Amino acid sequence: MKERGKGAGRSVDERYTQWKSLVPVLYDWLANHNLVWPSLSCRWGPQLEQATYKNRQRLYLSEQTDGSVPNTLVIANVEVVKPRVAAAEHISQFNEEARSPFVKKFKTIIHPGEVNRIRELPQNSKIVATHTDSPDVLIWDVETQPNRHAVLGASTSRPDLILTGHKDNAEFALAMSPTEPFVLSGGKDRYVVLWSIQDHISTLAADPGSAKSPGSAGTNNKQSSKAAGGNDKTGDSPSIEPRGVYLGHGDTVEDVTFCPSSAQEFCSVGDDSCLILWDARTGSSPAIKVEKAHHADLHCVDWNPHDVNLILTGSADNTVRMFDRRNLTSGGVGSPVHTFEGHNAAVLCVQWSPDKSSVFGSSAEDGILNIWDHEKIGRKIETVGSKVPNSPPGLFFRHAGHRDKVVDFHWNSSDPWTIVSVSDDGESTGGGGTLQIWRMIDLIYRPEEEVLAELDKFKSHILSCTS
Repeated sequence: MKERGKGAGRSVDERYTQWKSLVPVLYDWLANHNLVWPSLSCRWGPQLEQATYKNRQRLYLSEQTDGSVPNTLVIANVEVVKPRVAAAEHISQFNEEARSPFVKKFKTIIHPGEVNRIRELPQNSKIVATHTDSPDVLIWDVETQPNRHAVLGASTSRPDLILTGHKDNAEFALAMSPTEPFVLSGGKDRYVVLWSIQDHISTLAADPGSAKSPGSAGTNNKQSSKAAGGNDKTGDSPSIEPRGVYLGHGDTVEDVTFCPSSAQEFCSVGDDSCLILWDARTGSSPAIKVEKAHHADLHCVDWNPHDVNLILTGSADNTVRMFDRRNLTSGGVGSPVHTFEGHNAAVLCVQWSPDKSSVFGSSAEDGILNIWDHEKIGRKIETVGSKVPNSPPGLFFRHAGHRDKVVDFHWNSSDPWTIVSVSDDGESTGGGGTLQIWRMIDLIYRPEEEVLAELDKFKSHILSCTS
């Protein structure tokens, strides 16, 4: 999966130019940040401050270097402009080759190996987990970790905790439970592995105000001397073993996610084209195994936080599928509720909106991030997108601001229609890649009757001003 190919197409420059001309019309706010190094993962952290016109929030970002300097986990402070504040002419005037003034690096952690995936702990979002090119999952308290300078030869930062249990590298599949401080991982060994951070006797998963400095808490667990691919500089970090190891996949596990209502239920997808549902209370065998969930490798999965029956999967067959867990298979083959066909290359990331139960996003190697609303499928009148020729059912917004594969994105739960996305388009931008923080204009997603009422008010205001 790491060799995720080129998905840009010949018309990328034309598409991007057209997109940029439409920014003032389609977006309420957009910040474009040119990266020094490519990033494989981006995640929102906690909101720090609310002000009149903008909010300040943490952002977690990976830096994948060429070896001239170490790989890093970056903690940034982002100023998120509030809805209906930014002027249209202002958001359209950005330089693709410049860094955004809205994104400021706050702290750097020198990571032992590439940062392939970042996930924050819902119970305490200053605790994050990272996947690298090793069998271990690394846990970091990003607030108490010291700030480091990423220069050649610098020693790696020491993780606060190491989760062991994989037999081979685990690079991408990583999740944290919304209900308990549980961590889930999948890897090349075909295993899905489950841990509880509470098995480490510390304040890592406790209230943020009572947390100790890194590694200061005691532990009865053995110390890991081969963390992060044998890097002995992490050898004095405490480690814990898993609560459970689950084998059901026939190839690499590419993504995992928890059921939003239970830390004991989770699902996984892999290069064997299977979607597997697990229940830790009933043992280590699959609860339900969906063979041929797609026609190719599965790259990503997400479970609807508002409706626990709905699960999304994204695949190398360029499609997103929505499954209802009450009816997953037909004749042993995956039986999706709907197949969403709006990408021209492998889908890399899917995620439900934290705000609206029927809305989700999908990003792919074609450089597009699509926003869908499955409730609009079958309606005679759809919103933006239905007016575009051959627009796929359910598609209502297409973010085309990236010029190569969109490797990751994350909805902002503190500001639900704001999204951060990263792409590996360094060749096009003269940098390492592109980070974009954006919010579509609310006329697109608000109820039609509200929009029409507002347009009527605007029309009457114009008439009164000109009469």
